[in-house]
Amino acid sequence: MNGENKSKKIGIIIVVILIILLLIGGVIAWYIVKNMDKNKPEEVLNQYIDYLSNKDYEGMYTLLSDSTKSRVDKETYIARNKNIYEGIECTNINISNLDINEDNKNITYNMSFDTLAGNLSYSFTATFDRQEDNKYYLNWYSNLIFPDLKEKYKVRVYSMTGSRGDILDRNGKILATNGENGKRQYPYGNITAHLIGYVRGISQEELEYNKGKGYTESSIIGKTGLELAFEDRLKGKNGSGIYIVDENENTIKTIAETDVQDGEAIKTTIDIELQKNIYNEFDGDNGFSVAINHKTGEVLAMVSTPSFDSNKFITGFTDDEWNKLSSDQNTPMFARYESTWVPGSSFKPITGAIGLTNGSFKAEDNFGASGLSWQKDSSWGDYKITTLTTYGGTANLKNALIYSDNIYFAKAALKIGADTFASQLQKIGFNKNIDFPISMTSSQFAEDDKFSSEVQLADSGYGQGKVLVNPLHIASIYSAFVNDGNMIKPYIEYSDSTEYWIENAFTKEAANTIKNDLIQVVENNNGTAHEAKISGVTIAGKTGTAELKNSKDEEGEELGWFNAFIVSDNKDEQLLTINMIENVENRGGSHYLLPKVKNIIENYIK
Repeated sequence: MNGENKSKKIGIIIVVILIILLLIGGVIAWYIVKNMDKNKPEEVLNQYIDYLSNKDYEGMYTLLSDSTKSRVDKETYIARNKNIYEGIECTNINISNLDINEDNKNITYNMSFDTLAGNLSYSFTATFDRQEDNKYYLNWYSNLIFPDLKEKYKVRVYSMTGSRGDILDRNGKILATNGENGKRQYPYGNITAHLIGYVRGISQEELEYNKGKGYTESSIIGKTGLELAFEDRLKGKNGSGIYIVDENENTIKTIAETDVQDGEAIKTTIDIELQKNIYNEFDGDNGFSVAINHKTGEVLAMVSTPSFDSNKFITGFTDDEWNKLSSDQNTPMFARYESTWVPGSSFKPITGAIGLTNGSFKAEDNFGASGLSWQKDSSWGDYKITTLTTYGGTANLKNALIYSDNIYFAKAALKIGADTFASQLQKIGFNKNIDFPISMTSSQFAEDDKFSSEVQLADSGYGQGKVLVNPLHIASIYSAFVNDGNMIKPYIEYSDSTEYWIENAFTKEAANTIKNDLIQVVENNNGTAHEAKISGVTIAGKTGTAELKNSKDEEGEELGWFNAFIVSDNKDEQLLTINMIENVENRGGSHYLLPKVKNIIENYIK
């Protein structure tokens, strides 16, 4: 009997254990089923903010609770959020400091974002409903946009445009200004197009690059020239505000305000009358002219031809006008003075100055007559250096400059030597960036900064080979001839400061020797620039005809150069011009420029 009772008890215990296990399993299963689709309120909030950052208002609406959707239909919700967030130009949204209260199903958090009136930051509390599908959904009210925003209230914005600063010449004449409706105007059109540049609507790439500088998708921005170079100072700062009004348009609260600020006016060193005179002389040709005060470094003019009317970028092109401009083989939109060019014989004074400075030869040294062609020895094969004119005098530096003797300067380069010539060219700014607001291509003399052969070295001595020069750089080098060997630093924003870019580029003696010899290039009846002589004015200069061809035997394009400066102690007569015109073959070579530059100088000193 006892055994029987014991068996019954064991059976009862087993049944009870099984029931307990079944109950526990049921609870676990119920819990799993109940929570298998459950999300977290913070996940909903983060997804909501992600949709907002991407302007996905429909996505935002899918996260709203049923009770919210019963109050606000989809169309109304999307319109309200889109109008407000995009109206205030909301970007860079971030949430932080989430304080989660799961019992009350709410989250307190901080949210910051940028607007047209600056950065704003608020504390919000969001509540959530857990619905039949076991997920949390956001209970949305207008105060999740701004804490003080009620359902019938509206958000208003205003914006006042800050005027863009004027660009002026040295005498206060307007080169760029704002006309009617804030539209930019360029009074001198083609004459200053490359120099002043133009403005246009900002691109998405520029908007991203200038993030945080106050630009919006409707901003204009400088695209080229001084408009680009001084963009940060020229641009005005828009004044703007965000405020809340009630249903009767009464202001409830001002959310944010910024004051309007006009851009800065930039006074340049440019002499617009000189700029006009140069443009008129060069109009019709492909070329450039850079003019500086070689004693102070002030840039007086920068002209590139052919040109274009920069006002058209404001008023708009017809399709035909734009197609004609953009497809023109003469590339009128190309600012030629920003690039580098083969200098030809205009480079010879530099070779001479380097040789005198490092003692490779003396000015009076006679290199010997070589006729119209010459080669060092038979190792050059069939290659010979040619020159255009023979002369009966000594083959010294002065005569070589007066007659523009290619052979003399080829020999000069060989006497200097490849390593010394390379290092001296680097010393005077080759392969260096010019510190100037408008970006200039750096001058170069050889690939990888080394002369590849003796022939290349010799050709480089008279400005051929692989030599390429930037005109503003050459203006600085030529300035050393009147500054005791110091190269002036060019600048274009008006000031009283004068500074050297490279001191002791040449010795004082070498610089003065070159200056005096270049005076003879103009004064001497046999000088290649004698046609530019002006009675009563001392002019120094050097012509150059650069050949653009792959071999001596072929016909090629020629670039005509004439670099000239006035030698005078009168501060009103300080002028150095670097000038080049393309395609001068069959037009007299560099002599094509002489009357043009002569007219420019005569008009300047009147």
